[in-house]
Amino acid sequence: MRIFLDTNVLASALTTRGLCAELFEVVLQSHELLISEPVISELNRILPEKLGQTEAITQGFITLLRAEGTVITEEHPLPKLPDSDDEAIIASAVAANAKVFVTGDKALLEIQSIETLPLISPRELWEQLAGQTEK
Repeated sequence: MRIFLDTNVLASALTTRGLCAELFEVVLQSHELLISEPVISELNRILPEKLGQTEAITQGFITLLRAEGTVITEEHPLPKLPDSDDEAIIASAVAANAKVFVTGDKALLEIQSIETLPLISPRELWEQLAGQTEK
C-alpha cells in the first residue's frame, strides 16, 4: 500500500517509542513509504528546534527516509486548508496517489479526506493493517 506519513507521525516515530515507531517500521517493511521535500524541510526544522535532536540524528533520519521512501516530486494544485503549512504536504500526497495520509493533526483529521485521499490517524492505519493480516 502507498502510505504517506505526515511530519508529526515521522517525528514521533523517531523521538518516542510506541504506536508511531511501530507503524513506521511496518510501513518500511511491508508498504511503500511516500515522502516529499516539504516534509523533509519541516523535519529539518522541527527535529532540532522543537524536539531537541542533534544535527547528526536529524540528518541520519532524513537520509534513511530518502533511501527507504519514495520522494514525491510530482506537483498538484494546493488545497485550501486551515494551516497553509499543510497545503504543500497534502498536495504531494494527492499527487503521489497515496492510498492514505496518516497524521496526528486534529484539524486535518476533522477534514477526513481531500479529493479521494483519506486522512486518517496512526491508530486507524494500525487497525486497517491489522485487519488485513487477519483475513
